[in-house]
Amino acid sequence: MKELPTTTALEIPGKKITKVLGIAKGNTIRARHIGRDVLAGLKNVVGGEIKSYTQMTTQAREEAFNRMVNQAIDMKADAIIGVRFSTAMVMQGAAEMLVYGTAIKLK
Repeated sequence: MKELPTTTALEIPGKKITKVLGIAKGNTIRARHIGRDVLAGLKNVVGGEIKSYTQMTTQAREEAFNRMVNQAIDMKADAIIGVRFSTAMVMQGAAEMLVYGTAIKLK
């Protein structure tokens, strides 16, 4: 897979933006697992990190990010600026992870 510079900044240092190609985005929707919920409920009583949920959100973030990068590559982008992550509950027990940024051409 091609390496594509990505940043939350609005520019790439030392480079000039020659064209804005549009918004590149990637998303995934993940549902909770009943087994994880039982363990999470127990962890809620005693406190601490719920590692299975941490792992699930990390995987969702990476998958959505890779989809955004792939869309930018399809757009023939040289980089993505202004990258942002967002989550939203789409139904009880399921959430969307969305990543988006501006695909650009550089000089």
